[in-house]
Amino acid sequence: MPEGDTVWNTARVLHRALAGARLTGSDFRVPQLAAVDLAGWTVRESASRGKHLLLRLVGPDDERRTLHSHLRMEGAWRAYAPGERWTARPAHLIRVVLHGPDAVAVGYHLHEVALVPTAEEENLVGSLGPDLLGADWDPAEAVRRLAAGPEVTVAEALLDQRNLAGVGNLYKCEVLFLRGVWPWTPVGAVADLPGLVGLAHRLLAANRGRWTQSTTGSLHRGQTSWVYGRRAQPCRRCGTAIAKRELGERVTYWCPVCQPEPT
Repeated sequence: MPEGDTVWNTARVLHRALAGARLTGSDFRVPQLAAVDLAGWTVRESASRGKHLLLRLVGPDDERRTLHSHLRMEGAWRAYAPGERWTARPAHLIRVVLHGPDAVAVGYHLHEVALVPTAEEENLVGSLGPDLLGADWDPAEAVRRLAAGPEVTVAEALLDQRNLAGVGNLYKCEVLFLRGVWPWTPVGAVADLPGLVGLAHRLLAANRGRWTQSTTGSLHRGQTSWVYGRRAQPCRRCGTAIAKRELGERVTYWCPVCQPEPT
């Protein structure tokens, strides 16, 4: 599950490649947009909202539209120089190609691809909670939304983008470890929700602008996380074997000693 900082970084890559450029062509390989041609449209900006990517465009007649996409587990955008070989993923995974005069943006395995009037963006992202990396970040509102579901497990609540937008499996696991919270604790039993929310914001903000995500302070391979991806390895604090539980795409790592089940 992609994290908000990864999506934020991807939006910046697209912005640097295409912002201000008049597109020379487009290729949509999704049925609902197969007939769309964005040649002549200008890219105003690329932005992220939680885990959603929003590419805002203006047409020759000043019409404003937004190209929306979601990366989910496998999606990615890459920018190439004109004529450069597209090597990031197999060609059959390409969903969108945007040709600019100085760069080509290629979207692989994208989900929820839609082209909507920019004024209607809120129909796609309006249900999201405060964006951890957005200008609208409001920790008090994030805490209020989390607290509104006291019976929900805290691990599930952190992943619910309607509470706060941007947390995926990695930050969920790392935040809960650092706060010493058992992942299946009901939200109503978590002692310090503001502390939990504040830490999530600090961790994502610290990794913004780089592709290597670290919650430990180290960027060395194998040393970037406390519990995530470390099943059966010793806890960096107490030496206990890290545990792992899977439920579909939701993977949780935790230390049974540092994050004890409430009695």
